Amino acid sequence: MPKTEPTSIAGQVAEARQCLAAAGIESAGLEARLLVGHLLCMDSASMIAHGDRALSVEQVAAIRHLVGLRAAGRPIAYLLGRREFWSLPLRVDERCLIPRPETELLVERALERLPDRPARAMDLGTGSGAIILALAVERPQLAAWGSDASAGALAVAADNAQRLGLTIHWFRGRWLDAVAPRPLFDIIVSNPPYVDPSDPHLEHGDLRFEPRAALVAGDGGLADLATIAGQSRARLYPGGWLLLEHGYDQSAAVRALLVQQGFLEVASHRDPAGHERVTEGRCPG
Repeated sequence: MPKTEPTSIAGQVAEARQCLAAAGIESAGLEARLLVGHLLCMDSASMIAHGDRALSVEQVAAIRHLVGLRAAGRPIAYLLGRREFWSLPLRVDERCLIPRPETELLVERALERLPDRPARAMDLGTGSGAIILALAVERPQLAAWGSDASAGALAVAADNAQRLGLTIHWFRGRWLDAVAPRPLFDIIVSNPPYVDPSDPHLEHGDLRFEPRAALVAGDGGLADLATIAGQSRARLYPGGWLLLEHGYDQSAAVRALLVQQGFLEVASHRDPAGHERVTEGRCPG
């Protein structure tokens, strides 16, 4: 069998795989194909079919640079500029958190709690818009709102909504301060910062590159969860629901926050890994 040329498509995929594997990346083969295909605008089938095609010096340099960034730990979602969530192809970059599979539990619970009629939903700290966009796709009659303190994150969210053909009302600001005292909402959802600033996990993996303001909160990670719980009861219709994502070990504390604010039917729900990840409560009335 002839030796694969290092400057061919197949050669660059092999070289990238070797580099990523040496960096300890478990899915080195898959990520190598994704990174090379991203720069060449080719899918896996095309790269296989044209694997012996020679690449230019500039293309090889660009591939090696991108692979080097991944080997150094930069999240592949940021390098590719995309991440799928709820089967939606979302654009992401360093201005927002990378949507994670466990957050789909928040979408599932929200769909369970939305009334079977036209309703209004608010997503606090929307980031890439993943949660509210998923809800809007599933409920076309939903009046969907999203807020974020970061203008950059809102720009990412608005771009995702436009590409998906969805109408979302966007507002900049911290939590419910972003919108006037009216309107009220049928449901409020949020995946706010909930990591303790001293948590050592912040120095590992993708977290090193994600916006710190979207990750950490004071009071052991509970400060923003407490603020949202305190604001939300007055902004929900009677019988409306508040749903919060939180850390794997924070469910008891978050349930206490909701009970303290007078929410009823307070309960936590487990993600696929078995962690209590989402806590919900119903507004009295």
